[in-house]
Amino acid sequence: MKRFSRRDFLASLAAGAAATALARPALAQDSGLGPMEMQEGYDSVARPITAAKSASPTFSPYTTQATENALAQYGQIAAKGGWQTVTGKGRLKLGDSNDDVVSLRQRLIISGDLAPSLSDSDAFDSYLDGAVRRFQSRHGILASGVVGDTTRAAMAIGVDIRQKQLELNIVRLRAMGDLGPRYIMMNIPATELEAVDNGVVEQRHNTVIGKPDRQSPVMSTAVQNINFNPFWTVPLSIIKKDLIPKMQKEPTYLSDHHIRIFNPAGQEIPAEQVNWNTDEATKMRFTQDPGFGNSLGTVRINIANQYGVYMHDTPYKSVFGQGYRFDSSGCARVQNVRDLCAWILKGTEFTRDHIDEVIRTGNRLDAKPPIKTPVYWTYITAWATPEGLVQFRDDVYDKDGYQSLSVVLKEEG
Repeated sequence: MKRFSRRDFLASLAAGAAATALARPALAQDSGLGPMEMQEGYDSVARPITAAKSASPTFSPYTTQATENALAQYGQIAAKGGWQTVTGKGRLKLGDSNDDVVSLRQRLIISGDLAPSLSDSDAFDSYLDGAVRRFQSRHGILASGVVGDTTRAAMAIGVDIRQKQLELNIVRLRAMGDLGPRYIMMNIPATELEAVDNGVVEQRHNTVIGKPDRQSPVMSTAVQNINFNPFWTVPLSIIKKDLIPKMQKEPTYLSDHHIRIFNPAGQEIPAEQVNWNTDEATKMRFTQDPGFGNSLGTVRINIANQYGVYMHDTPYKSVFGQGYRFDSSGCARVQNVRDLCAWILKGTEFTRDHIDEVIRTGNRLDAKPPIKTPVYWTYITAWATPEGLVQFRDDVYDKDGYQSLSVVLKEEG
C-alpha cells in the first residue's frame, strides 16, 4: 500500500478536497432549522457549509495504514518543535486584523490546514476562513470559520498528545477485523453512524449518544427487530436519576407525558399511590404510550446486547444540529431514522413510503430484517483517510487517558 509523503499529506490538507468529505453535517437535515446556538463553551454557527461526503467507509482496510502514515507525519512535526498556542483569548473571525491572526496562520500552516505561501498577512481573509473551517471539520467542531473557545482549545492540544492518540487508535483499528459486507457502524466520539454495503456508505446519520456518566457501550451485535409506534418502558436508571426527582418537583409530570404506572402485580395505579420521597418507584413499571411526545419517537431498532440499549427516533429533531451530542442515557438517537429502517428492511414490504404509512396509523407494528445486519458501536478518537486527512474527536468518555478537548475546556473554566 502506498505511503504518503509529507508533501502529499500537507497538500491534501491544505487543498481541503477531502476535509469536508468526512466532516459531520453542520446542521440537522430533517429539522428545517437555521443556525443554532450551541451549548455554553461551544462555538456557535456563523454560516453552515455543505459538501458531498465520501462514499468510502470511515473505517476500511485502508484506514489503519493511513493512520500509521499520519503518525509518522506528526512525528516529523514534533521533531521540528510542534505548534504554538494561538495568542490572545478573544474570538477571531473573517475581517479581523491583528497579531493574533498572524499567530493563527502559523498554527494552521504547521498542521497543514493552510498553505505556507499564505503566511505573510495579519488579515483574517477568505483563505484563513477556509483553513479554520477545515481544522474544525477535522476535529468534529461545527465548521463556522469562527475561532471561539472550542476551536482555541482544540488548537492548544499539543502534537505529543495527538501522537499518543494516533498510537492508541491504531491498536483499536487493528482489532476491528472483518466487518462483513453489509453492516451498521457507529463511532461514539464522532456521534455519527454509517450504513455500509459492499464497501460503499449508502447512508450517514448524525446520532445523539450517552452522556459521560451514562456511556454508550462499545460492542458488536446485530439488529433483532424494529418496532414502529413503540411503547417506551422507562429503564431503572432513568427512574432513579430522572423520573423520581421530576415527580418530586412536578407532580403532574407523568400524566403530562402520557406515562402510566404498573405495580409489581401488573395493575395500573395512579401516581398518588406512590411515595416519591422513597425508592418505592423503583419497584414499579413505567410505560409511555405511543404517539406525539414519546421519548422513542416513532421507531425503536432493537439490537442484541446485555446493556439494555438500542437505537431510536426522537420527537426533538433539533438535537441533531447541536455541536455537542452526548445527551442520552446510553441509547443512540438516530437522525432520519426512517431511512435507516428502510435500509435495514430492504427487500421486504417496508419501503420508505410504507414505513411512513405504518407510522401514520399510530398502531404498534414490528418488523424483522430479511438478513442478519451486524451493528458495531466503536470508540475511535483519531484516524486518517487514505488521502492523508487526519481526523480527531474529543475523548468524551476519557478512554484514551490523555488530555482531551473536554479537559482543556474545564481547565479554561
